[in-house]
Amino acid sequence: MITGAGGQLAHHVLARLSSEASTGHDDVVALTEAELDITSEVDVRAAVTALRPDVLLNAAAYTAVDAAEESEEVAYAVNATGPALLAAAVADTGGRLIHISTDYVFAGTATAPYTLEDPTVPRTAYGRTKLAGETAALTALPERTTVVRTAWLHGGPGRNFVGTMLRLAAEGAEPDVVDDQIGSPTFAGDLAGALVELARSDVRSGVLHYVNTGQASWCELAREVFAVAGTDPARVHAADTAAVPRPAPRPPWSVLSTDSWTSTGLAAPRPWREGVRDSVAAQLGSR
Repeated sequence: MITGAGGQLAHHVLARLSSEASTGHDDVVALTEAELDITSEVDVRAAVTALRPDVLLNAAAYTAVDAAEESEEVAYAVNATGPALLAAAVADTGGRLIHISTDYVFAGTATAPYTLEDPTVPRTAYGRTKLAGETAALTALPERTTVVRTAWLHGGPGRNFVGTMLRLAAEGAEPDVVDDQIGSPTFAGDLAGALVELARSDVRSGVLHYVNTGQASWCELAREVFAVAGTDPARVHAADTAAVPRPAPRPPWSVLSTDSWTSTGLAAPRPWREGVRDSVAAQLGSR
């Protein structure tokens, strides 16, 4: 069972499972926000009780980082109450929960990749609500909840950074892109494959980090997209965060260590540049 089926991550998970349909491994029910309101205890319990999923992948989230600063209660309902309700329902049906979280649970001020041992100190409403969701899910279903933190997802469909840069490249634009925020660009298709592997594994509980390896600034990522698309990357100009003020502070350093992932025996993530190449190809191919 997959929630948040209208988003880019669920899209890639479904694509991966569809490509393997002939193997007969999985029966999948994917529910959009319109089909299942995860903030409704009645609706969640009815859906989970009816479907009794072996694995429930919660890809639903309130991800409007800036809007969450003014609407934290709304973000909390989706990002914290929702996972709590899903975990409680799954606790009664005997399945397991895989819940997606974010790098925003950290302060973003480190100088080395964040590990599970680093303190969680969110600086935004979005980060606070996502951390609350992690805690709620692990509390309600401690032995069968796996929280997977990821970062800087791209790949579409829908609005995403790589897609935006592809559009600007095609328009002949010369965008200013911040060069003082460092993170872990991650292709949603790679995360999707990793989550399918996780769902079929013996890993049952705890917190894991999954991102494409390496690190980049938004400017470096934009230049890579331009280059892969056959456009001069020098058209992307570096800018400071201070020149692009936003309601919610962005983490200056948001790189995640994937040691927690590989230590379980799951397949190691590949470098971020390889993910960008596939992301560009997928999004250009869909046009």
